[in-house]
Amino acid sequence: MSGQGLQDQAVIAGIAQSRFGRGLEETEYELACDVILAALADAGIDPSEVDGLVSYSIESSDETAIGKAVGTGELTFFARLPFGGGSAPASVGLLAMAVAAGQCSVGVAFRSRKRASRQARTWTRHGRGGEVAVGEEFSRAYGLVRPTDEVAMLARRYMHEYGATRDHLANVALACNRHGSANPAAMSYQRPLTREMYMASRWVSEPLCLYDNCLESDGALATVVVSAERSRSLRQTPVYIHSFAQGLPRQQHSMVNYFNDDPLYGPSWTCGRSLFARSEFQPQDIDVAQIYDAFSPLVLLSLEGYGFCKRGEAGPFTEDGGIEIGGRLPVNTSGGSLSEAYIHGFNLLVEGVRQVRGSSPNQVADVESSMVSGAEAVGTSALILRK
Repeated sequence: MSGQGLQDQAVIAGIAQSRFGRGLEETEYELACDVILAALADAGIDPSEVDGLVSYSIESSDETAIGKAVGTGELTFFARLPFGGGSAPASVGLLAMAVAAGQCSVGVAFRSRKRASRQARTWTRHGRGGEVAVGEEFSRAYGLVRPTDEVAMLARRYMHEYGATRDHLANVALACNRHGSANPAAMSYQRPLTREMYMASRWVSEPLCLYDNCLESDGALATVVVSAERSRSLRQTPVYIHSFAQGLPRQQHSMVNYFNDDPLYGPSWTCGRSLFARSEFQPQDIDVAQIYDAFSPLVLLSLEGYGFCKRGEAGPFTEDGGIEIGGRLPVNTSGGSLSEAYIHGFNLLVEGVRQVRGSSPNQVADVESSMVSGAEAVGTSALILRK
């Protein structure tokens, strides 16, 4: 696969996020409306100009209600994306395609989620009248009920194959925490984690301990996408959508690749090939990366899938501060899902924009390119953003 595709035809012109926390008073609908209006204000665009909306298939706030509440114009493009954690980069990529094709001129992608309540977590309903999705009949009956159980299987396989250790998983959690504890908007702000605390924490699904699992959070985020030409007259310095790709390998089994010959060959490998084939940047050129981290092992798998290191080398790649600011590749500089908030990865997207703008709370010096990925282990997506 080759070709420029959508390269630099559309930009992210506005971003916004709500506060993050547990038990926020606002409803998901109210959070969505507020954050969309804030992102449009950041871009300097009136809500009446919005003619495109993209969200997740599991978003509770539909386009009809959102459009009326925030005062959009006539909508000429609207869509929803599946796969939860795989969808944040794709929501922007889909709008970039719509803008480039003339389907809309001002698009907004958003995610609103109140996830801190146990009742909001779908796996708590299994065995109590909840439906089992296609494919889950081969795993749920054997105790793989939660996503953390499934990812634990992948982690154990990876550790067996390549000699990765709990220290390597800890490196991911500690890097995210160091970034999150320095980010005033993060739920882990000024709450430092030590390696000793990590090692002493309770198991959630062995080999994953408490700090290998993302936060459960309430919050909302939004981005505004317009054409490169339109962005020249707007408030913010444009962040160009340089490359966009999605990836879903054949015979993929969500979360755990039971039917693949190689369970460790996940969606990031498919997505990464397409992403860099359409880009002037290659992995060694990326200045900072926001890598989906609902669970720490997913970062190791994604580092390899996107080509930042060779297969089996992600563990050592994280050593000596390799994924912290000042290291080989700064990763999840706002704290990510492990230490900022878990909003199905949309906060990674907003942080990717801030890094290119130069406005991150943990700014990497001289950023020219920023990669943002969705979830490894489900149908995923990724973006390369540039100045």
